[in-house]
Amino acid sequence: MRRLCIVLLFSVLVPTAMRAQDSPAPFSPLPQTLPRIQFSVQPADGREDYALPIQLILLLTVLTLAPSIIIMTTSFTRLVVVFHLLRMALGTQQSPPNQVLIGLALFLTLFVMYPALQEINTQALQPYLGRQITQSEALERAARPLKEFMLRQTRAKDLLLFMDLARMAPVQDPMQVPLHVLIPAFLISELRIAFQIGFLLYLPFLVIDLVVSSVLLSMGMMFLPPVMISLPFKLLVFVLTDGWYLIVGSMLRGFQG
Repeated sequence: MRRLCIVLLFSVLVPTAMRAQDSPAPFSPLPQTLPRIQFSVQPADGREDYALPIQLILLLTVLTLAPSIIIMTTSFTRLVVVFHLLRMALGTQQSPPNQVLIGLALFLTLFVMYPALQEINTQALQPYLGRQITQSEALERAARPLKEFMLRQTRAKDLLLFMDLARMAPVQDPMQVPLHVLIPAFLISELRIAFQIGFLLYLPFLVIDLVVSSVLLSMGMMFLPPVMISLPFKLLVFVLTDGWYLIVGSMLRGFQG
């Protein structure tokens, strides 16, 4: 009986193993390999190979330094300082908001600097994009209109101060002064003029505050803040005198003079 069971087991297993050997093996995917990346440095064939990368680098650099360039080399400093001093003199707290004042200062700066920007575009940017001049020559041409504008607004006293601190020799032509000397002199000159305008703006509103405080004190209303009473009168005086027209017009004429 045991022999019979062994014979039947072999008769079942042996054909099954043979069929398994005859059947094709299952599909096995080939191992995936990563592509090989090669880096090489080759000489440029001409200006076409590096003109576009240089332009992109210059564009990114200008966009990064644009706020500093606008503040340091244009009329933006004087305008925004005067507008903030005017808001403080009126006592209107956050009205107009900072976004409005900065936006107004930016557009007025564009208006003031338009002749210089147009000259930079025609004398420096377009010839450089047309591959007529080199990058260094384009930068030199672009700096000339800015220097001319800043020199018109800079006091000789401030310019001599920074020339002495930089230990520079006297120059025959003010255009020979480098930008790292001219820009700080221009900034302190702009701040001086802005504070002078702010002082003149404060005077009429200060008189209104004094008159209102005196009236309230004489009436025995010592606990009533004078600002609540004087603010409408300040706004009324500012609107009746057309304050924005006078302030903006006088500042723009100051830049043109």
